[in-house]
Formats: sequence, structure tokens, C-alpha cells
Amino acid sequence: MEQTLRRPPEAWALVAAGIVWLAAASATGALAFALALLPGALLLASGVGCLLIWDDPRVRRSGALGALLGLLLALPLAALTGAATALLLFVLAGAAFAAAGRISLRETPSTPGVTELEPSLRLSGEIAADDAMLAFFDLVLPQPTDAEAQRHVRELAEAEELFAARGWLEKPASFHVAPPPFAAVASEKRRFAGKDFEHLRVESGYAPHPDEPGRERWLGYAPTRDAHAWLLRHGDPTRPWLVCIHGYRMGHAPIDLTAFRAAQLRDRFGLNVLLPVLPLHGPRRIGRLSGDGFFGADVLDMLHTEAQAIWDLRRWLGWIRAQGGAHVGAYGLSLGGYTAALLACLDAELACVVAGIPATDLAALVWEHGGEHILRVAESRGLERARAERVLRVVSPLALAPLVPAERRWIFAASADQLVPAAHVQRLVEHWEGPRTHWYEGAHLTFGAHAGVGRHLAEALLAGLA
Repeated sequence: MEQTLRRPPEAWALVAAGIVWLAAASATGALAFALALLPGALLLASGVGCLLIWDDPRVRRSGALGALLGLLLALPLAALTGAATALLLFVLAGAAFAAAGRISLRETPSTPGVTELEPSLRLSGEIAADDAMLAFFDLVLPQPTDAEAQRHVRELAEAEELFAARGWLEKPASFHVAPPPFAAVASEKRRFAGKDFEHLRVESGYAPHPDEPGRERWLGYAPTRDAHAWLLRHGDPTRPWLVCIHGYRMGHAPIDLTAFRAAQLRDRFGLNVLLPVLPLHGPRRIGRLSGDGFFGADVLDMLHTEAQAIWDLRRWLGWIRAQGGAHVGAYGLSLGGYTAALLACLDAELACVVAGIPATDLAALVWEHGGEHILRVAESRGLERARAERVLRVVSPLALAPLVPAERRWIFAASADQLVPAAHVQRLVEHWEGPRTHWYEGAHLTFGAHAGVGRHLAEALLAGLA
């Protein structure tokens, strides 16, 4: 990491972009100003904030979000401001986007075992994309009420006591009950981007343990009662299968099929590709947005999400094997990488496991990205990070021993990742004792733009599922 600058000079690019955006749009008319207000205000506030509060990551992230909005809104503004003005606004937004990423690059810590980052325009842009996403996440996370904050603390304390008494904290694998395979699975034909796929649906059957805190509330989330998955069949069910596990805020077919390049996995590698939907996501969501309710101070809902995800995945694996699918691999991205790594601790028969840009420590991510406004209320009511870490041990891939042999464990990760810091992934690398690991010099959201990732994934699939 480069030396941190108290007042980064790149902040002036954000200030200038914000001023010009607001001034140029306001001179054109009320509608243009309305369109330019949010990106311009974010850019200006972020630039000034970076000069005054240089060590708060939320400040530079808001600048990245403002710049991204500017890039998206510059084209429609052309009809109101004229092409020349719109082009100027687009160029300024692009420069601010790179500047915000450059500030974060300077603040990204180095990680032992990971190659030092070399500054570049591309890397700054990739980091800014991560930061814009984090700023969006922070904006849409709900503020807990005082009663909710008190419940979070109470349930967490009750869970710690119960889990310790039943031996689950000492032996986390014993927390998980081996479920039966799915049987009668409903299928609906669908199509996306010229490719046919199936939407599978079946009753999950998951329930938290008796007396487990939050059990009745979780069972009241009606959309989570059914398990959903997208399926691209190869045609021969005895061909190898790959179970692709999506990340946080995903769970919609167009997003999942695109992110995993599912059609290519089927056509190039001859695989049957199953993409299960995690609880609280996609058609299983309980809020306005996919993933609402998972990330935040409600540790028990987070735990139940992951516990049900593993329950459902093991039932999907049983369903696949009942059809003659003898060779099955698991491939997860981000939160899905976390879940795939946990699955590798509970299913020794997996032909390979690929943890892509994997989260590894949910409690740490909550305290790093969960929103200061949320954590401030929760901690004032007694929420403790150490207690959250202990309770979440039962669904942590760092607390369970992997059952899949080392030569069948694969990881790829980003050295400049802003969502899942490289140090987090390095903990999984060490815990897995030498998995085949590929580090690419980039950020979280842009893994698909790095050729080395594709080669690493292809090597994993050919080795495990050929």
C-alpha cells in the first residue's frame, strides 16, 4: 500500500466535477438540474469530505456512486443540455470515477502472500465500481428500530448460551442435520438470451432447531419455505453436474445466468448446470430488494439464511445423485463462495469446489460494511462483535474442517477487492492448507474481465469434472 495522504489531490477532481455538474445543469433548466442534482451533490460532498475527513471510506464511496450515476445520466442529459455539455459532464464523471478509485487504491492495505498492487487507470476504475456498490448497499440497508436492536442483542445472547450447551460451538458440524434429497420437483420452462432453462421449485422443508432463538420468526418468512433453482440441462443427467451458488443481492435468473456464464459452462464443458437461489434472495426475498434481511445487525436471520442454504444445497445434491449424477462440483461467487466453502465441510463426495472471490467471515463484513448508523444503535444496546463471531461459528467455513481433499479445492480472489478484503480470503487459503489459488490484480465485481480467472476455473472443472 502506498503512503496514505491526509488530503488526497484526487479529491479536487471530485469537487470540480460536482461543481460543474450542478452549475451546467442548473443553467439549462429545472428538469436538467433535477437529473444532475444527485450525482453532482454526491461528487461535491465526497470531494469536500475527502479533503476534510480523509480516513472515512464512506466518503470516497459516495463519490464513486455519484460518478457512476453521472456516467449513466450524461446521455439522457444530452437532450436537455446539448451534446457538448453532456460530453463535458460525461468526461468529468469518468475522471471523478477514476479519482475515487485511486483514493481507495491508496487506502487498500497490503496482504502477506498477495502481490503488491500497481496503480493503473484500469485498477482505479475497478475499485471505484466496488466502492459504488458498497455505497448503494449502505443506502438501502434499513435502520433498525430500538425494539429491533434490543431483540438482536437478546436473541444473540440466548443463541450463544444454547449453542454452547448443545456442543455446537465446540463441534460446529454437529449443528447441521443431514437432510433427505428432494423428490417431486416442479419445473417450468423459461428462456433468457436465446437459451432455454428451467425454473425448479420444491418445498424446502427447513426449520431451525427446536428452541433456537428466532425460529418462529424465520418460519414466518413465507417466501423462504420453497426452494428455487435455475437449471440448464445438458441432456444426459449422468453427465457431470455443476452447482453454481450466487452472491449477495443476486438470485434473479438473468443476473445469475449471466454472472456464471451458465450457458457456456453447459455447452463448452458438457455440464448440467444447477443454480439454486439462496434464502431471502430472488423469488425467496422478503423485502423490496433481493437479499433484504440478510446483511446487518440481525445475526440470527443471517445464521438461519446460511443454515437453510446448506440444507437446501444438500437436498439438491441428493436430487442430482438420485438421477445418476455421480460427479458433482460446487462453484460459488462472493457470498456463494462462502457457502460453497462451507458445503465442502459437509459433503466429502464433491468432485471439486471452487470458491470465487469468497466471503469468509460474516461478522467481520458486518462490522466493516454494515453501516455505522446500524451498528451504532445495535452496539448501544449491547451488540458484541465477539459474541456474533462465536454464534456464527456453526456456519463458518473457517470453523469447520473441509472434507473435500486439498487437490479438489480451488480459490480465485481479487488483490484489490473492496467488498471482501484480500486478508479475509487469505484466511481461507491458510485454513484450506494450500488449495489451488489464483490472485488477479483487480476488484470484486470485475472478476469476469480477467482472463486468468477463466483459465483457473476451466482448469478446476476439467480436473474435477472431466
